[in-house]
Amino acid sequence: MKKTLAVSLTALFMALTGPALAAENTQQNKMTTCNKDAGDRKGDDRKAFMKECLSAKKMTQQEKMTACNKEATGKKGDDRKAFMKQCLSS
Repeated sequence: MKKTLAVSLTALFMALTGPALAAENTQQNKMTTCNKDAGDRKGDDRKAFMKECLSAKKMTQQEKMTACNKEATGKKGDDRKAFMKQCLSS
C-alpha cells in the first residue's frame, strides 16, 4: 500500500513538473546558443543582441522552407540542392 502511494505521488509530481522542466531546458538551450552567437560583443550592443536573440520566435518548417526558397532564387541543380540542404538544417 505504501509502495503504491509512493509510486502514485512520484508519477503525479513528474506529470506536474515535467512541462516546466522541459520549458526551462529549452530556455537554457536558447540562452546557451545566444551567448555563443553574441561572441565578443560588449555593453549595450551585447544587451540589445541578447534581447533580440532570446525573444526571437523559432521559424516553423514551412516558414523556413519559404525563406530558403526565396534565398535560393537563381541557383540550379546541385548548387541549389546543396544550398537548400544547408539552409534547412540551420
